[in-house]
Amino acid sequence: MTKLMVLAFCILVLLNIIACVPSSSAAPLLGNNNVTKVESYMLQNGLGQTPPMGWNSWNHFGCDINESLIRDTADAMVSTGLAALGYKYINLDDCWAELNRDSQGNMIPKASTFPSGIKALAHYIHKKGLKLGIYSDAGNQTCSKRMPGSLGHEIQDAKTFASWGVDYLKYDNCHNNGISVRERYPPMSEALLKSGRPIFFSVCEWGKEDPATWAKSVGNSWRTTGDIKDNWHRMTSIIDVNDKWASYAGPGGWNDPDMLEVGNGGMTTEEYRSHFSIWALAKAPLLVGCNIQAMDNITYELISNSEVIAVNQDKLGVQGKKVKSNNDLEVWAGPLTNNKVAVILWNRSSSNATVTASWLDIGLKSETIVDARDLWEHSTKSLVLGKISVELDSHACKMYVLTPKRS
Repeated sequence: MTKLMVLAFCILVLLNIIACVPSSSAAPLLGNNNVTKVESYMLQNGLGQTPPMGWNSWNHFGCDINESLIRDTADAMVSTGLAALGYKYINLDDCWAELNRDSQGNMIPKASTFPSGIKALAHYIHKKGLKLGIYSDAGNQTCSKRMPGSLGHEIQDAKTFASWGVDYLKYDNCHNNGISVRERYPPMSEALLKSGRPIFFSVCEWGKEDPATWAKSVGNSWRTTGDIKDNWHRMTSIIDVNDKWASYAGPGGWNDPDMLEVGNGGMTTEEYRSHFSIWALAKAPLLVGCNIQAMDNITYELISNSEVIAVNQDKLGVQGKKVKSNNDLEVWAGPLTNNKVAVILWNRSSSNATVTASWLDIGLKSETIVDARDLWEHSTKSLVLGKISVELDSHACKMYVLTPKRS
């Protein structure tokens, strides 16, 4: 082979590689996102066709968990009707295991808090029609330092989780010896695929190495941000970070701005309404983080809104995004199936204000006439033309689904 032929071959290979790397640039406003370009690189376990819904123990209970709490939470998920709305995962976070592995190197449940074992707990939860999630870490220890991590034990731990009947793994990023996440997360992904059980894989590396650009072949969701906190500033700041990666989400793989704080007491009702609305539009996992056994009526009404949940679970799977911002007056929008459009008008300012979305802002033709369904008032305004506008209290939002009638 001549030098010229070798050079030509190398150039061709390089061009093919470049063609396969997804761009980090933003997708068109409300058109098809990059998901269709990278479907072949999605994790092939068949899970996460819509964002996961459920509950996680960390935000409210931290390390103060036990099997009675988890069983009672599963009972409440069913009795309140939340399970019927799609909240299926009951997820243990950190602190469920003993600090030391057994003599065979296996992780073992903490005897003082999970004396019946995780397998028995999974059986109880499965009988309720729910799924069990568990937690580990891609390092030597978990973030609490109360459990061993799975670094170097990926195959063993994946088999253990599968044998217990686990359906979901949140995989954290503490005590990682400075090893790149791109080296530490794929081994667990591969181990789960070979475990003999379909297990949703939640990559929790806090957005350190832009996981949206690579984790779709590794996990079913990937944290794009650091941890959420139960306050307005933190909630809004992390959804802004998450928004940067909107074009990378889609069926089988979702951007994750962390769990819901609704009901934990650190924000107002309107702030929590905004929190839940934006998470739903952004196709984020809807993992409730409060004590659902003791939640008040307002919290229940917020997290049980079936119309808002339907936006999150829409089969098209396109993440809604911020399309207009002016002095903290914002419009967020995204396409839904059947040519519908979900829209949020959001007043992030410190005073009352009017927020307006024109059809051009959200990807509709200016002459389009729509029916505008208010998802929080459960009312419909028919034959709306050109724009939708509303006066909002500080930190409040309105959420609509627009159904075009003709254009």
